[in-house]
Amino acid sequence: MHGNVWEWCSDWYGNDYYAKCQKQGTVTNPQGPEGGSAHVGRGGGWCNDAVFCRSANRVIVRPGARFDFLGFRLVRVGR
Repeated sequence: MHGNVWEWCSDWYGNDYYAKCQKQGTVTNPQGPEGGSAHVGRGGGWCNDAVFCRSANRVIVRPGARFDFLGFRLVRVGR
């Protein structure tokens, strides 16, 4: 579901966090640092080149950011 809009994530953004993950090899579902001042946006949007439209692509999203290419996903867990 990437390529439609950037997905706002609850994970905190760390400038070097994902570079550290790459050095470790494959990291499944990295959660980001324990805290921070900005969140992660991932996946690329309709306004980006195809190279950005992948779930592993992450950018910084500061509080209060509003863009027509930024959204979020809701999940409903069944009983």
